[in-house]
Amino acid sequence: MAVKADTSMTIRMNREVKQKAQLIFADLGMDMTTAINVFLRQAISHKGFPFEVVLKEPNEVTLAAMEAAENDKEMYGPFDSVSSLMDALNA
Repeated sequence: MAVKADTSMTIRMNREVKQKAQLIFADLGMDMTTAINVFLRQAISHKGFPFEVVLKEPNEVTLAAMEAAENDKEMYGPFDSVSSLMDALNA
């Protein structure tokens, strides 16, 4: 059952992004308009983005390790064996 299009939308985007997306959509057998309609229908169905959109921030342990590495503090390794690694981890 085809749904009649009764409005249009104009968007601006980077030329290279558009071209790369068009190639992918063509391989999937659809044009840009169809792909955007699929995205919008999925957004409606999910009541939001149909995929995860998040800022990945390191947790406190990772942040502390990154800071230690940047300041050459509490640096361990490289390890010569798994047992020496495990000894350091268990210390």
